[in-house]
Amino acid sequence: MTEIKNIFCVGRNYVLHARELNNAVPDSPMFFSKPTHAAVTANGQTIALPGDEGSLHYEAEWVIHIGRAYQPGLHPEELIDGMALGIDFTLRDVQSRLKQKGHPWLRAKGFRNSAVLTRFIPFPGLDTCMKTDFSLRINGVEVQRGNISKMLFDTQTLLDFCARNFGLGSGDILFTGTPQGVGEVNDGDTFTLKWGPDILGECTVSLKEHGGRL
Repeated sequence: MTEIKNIFCVGRNYVLHARELNNAVPDSPMFFSKPTHAAVTANGQTIALPGDEGSLHYEAEWVIHIGRAYQPGLHPEELIDGMALGIDFTLRDVQSRLKQKGHPWLRAKGFRNSAVLTRFIPFPGLDTCMKTDFSLRINGVEVQRGNISKMLFDTQTLLDFCARNFGLGSGDILFTGTPQGVGEVNDGDTFTLKWGPDILGECTVSLKEHGGRL
């Protein structure tokens, strides 16, 4: 797997996704993080996920890899050295209970294997990326399609915000948000992540008893 030092994630970065979950559309980037133990590469294998903690949702995302230390004024083409697609798996019922209690989301977002990643490919530049859709298919049926041109906060804004508030350096990755179409994960589902017509990664999910209930 490509070196990963920090996993930063952006919530509600596509307006239609925020609305499909009845969430307010943010007026500034909304970041959270996942432990590096959450990362796993989708290389055709079966991945175990918790199956006894309520609703589990998939969220397909465009993921960028940072190749150098951030400095003010640097553009995405100078900072990003690779890209992938990812799935931010979310324990939705757990997340709802945590929100109600005013607690952090880590239990709902940071469990092992919750950050699925395809192989990384060279970053072709923002102009090319904005001309290419990414998509997620489950059991051969397309369930999500997105384009980074539709992001609420663009790539430069995300990089600047992340660096200013948390720091940003070589080896960090950003999950940049998911488009509409998120939904329930079922045991045995096969997930296929595509960049344009090209398959970047695939995996099958096995829902197992997880323990450690909230």
